[in-house]
Amino acid sequence: MLGSLADAQDIVQDAFLRWHGAAPAGLTSPRAWLGTIVTRLCLDMMKSARARRETYVGQWLPEPVITPLGTADPALAAEERIDAPVALMLAMERLSPLERAVFILHELFDFEFDEIAGAIDRSETACRQLLVRARNHVGDGRRRFEVDTAEAARVASAFFAAIGSGDASSLRDLLAEAAQMHSDGGGKRLATLNVIRGADKISRFFVGIAQKRGPEAFRNWSGPLLVNGLPGYVSADDTGIVQTTALEIDSGRIVAVYIMRNPDKLASAETFLHPADA
Repeated sequence: MLGSLADAQDIVQDAFLRWHGAAPAGLTSPRAWLGTIVTRLCLDMMKSARARRETYVGQWLPEPVITPLGTADPALAAEERIDAPVALMLAMERLSPLERAVFILHELFDFEFDEIAGAIDRSETACRQLLVRARNHVGDGRRRFEVDTAEAARVASAFFAAIGSGDASSLRDLLAEAAQMHSDGGGKRLATLNVIRGADKISRFFVGIAQKRGPEAFRNWSGPLLVNGLPGYVSADDTGIVQTTALEIDSGRIVAVYIMRNPDKLASAETFLHPADA
């Protein structure tokens, strides 16, 4: 709903306090009650969040949440599957707050229309219409590309090695022809202001960085791991984490690269890599 781990945690904390302090006696459907509370809190927060994004510098990406890629046991790794939520989150940026709430409650949490109607204070008919509009707006963002962890680790490692060496040919081989690169610096770190499209342009972009900054720019990294459910890695220098990179993979090729460089959104990555300091 929010694209921010910190904001989501605030909502959960607020809902938890209301659950223990204001939940009515004899409640028959805790799920519906909590769903209503959380949805309305999110809608209120989204009003200010959308206003902030209207003045956001460059591309906006959701805050990265880092998790382990999976087991190192090849027998188990082949059974683990991951999907690609980042494209869906970007597609949902095209939705109004109410469309987004209805889409998430129905498509991701399997809420019935009567439950959704109560949560957003609209009729069931209106909720159905909101869902139709949301599905039309989201379009291809709903696609999910599945890749096992062994393949994810191979592609992520090969991608990092290729950009570190400035090997344009290897990079192009890893990228789908119509690949896209998204980069979020929030106006606080260097990042591309617009989406870079096409394998050739993306490979030339990374080769240019390698030639300008040298191999030391790619010396410190942690990975492969999962960034918002996608295979990727975390890059650091002497000052700490400087970016996360997530790769959307389809049929062994990278179809999208998502780079987060905004320091305000890297707190969860710091916590994952340095839990003792959190």
